[in-house]
Amino acid sequence: MLNCIDNSGAAIVECVAVMKKRGMRPTASIGDRIIVVVQKQRSFGQEGPGGGSLSIANKVKRGDIRHAVVVRAHKEQQRKDGSYVKFDDNACVLINKSGDPIGTRLTSVVGAELRDKKWSKILSLAPLHV
Repeated sequence: MLNCIDNSGAAIVECVAVMKKRGMRPTASIGDRIIVVVQKQRSFGQEGPGGGSLSIANKVKRGDIRHAVVVRAHKEQQRKDGSYVKFDDNACVLINKSGDPIGTRLTSVVGAELRDKKWSKILSLAPLHV
């Protein structure tokens, strides 16, 4: 389970596959492309009639299968200078098949390893790179 940190409408997603990695159980690190299923939707706006929230701004809905990029990982990762980076949670950003982010805003920090893997569009939306 990963947190989705963009404003595409997904709150929590589940990874079902890691792209371009082989092995019995491939693991994803920062900057890897994965396939996810939206498990929980983020609610924007006020309550609608009947108690359901209006989700006009949501670009994705529960059960959608989408591509995503891992931007934070709980597993520590060694950088080129010898230091290690480790985040408190696992987080991703939803993208379309051509690699452009679905959302227009990111809510929290992303790993600087995205620069090495050519995800400059995600870095330009992020408020801070760590």
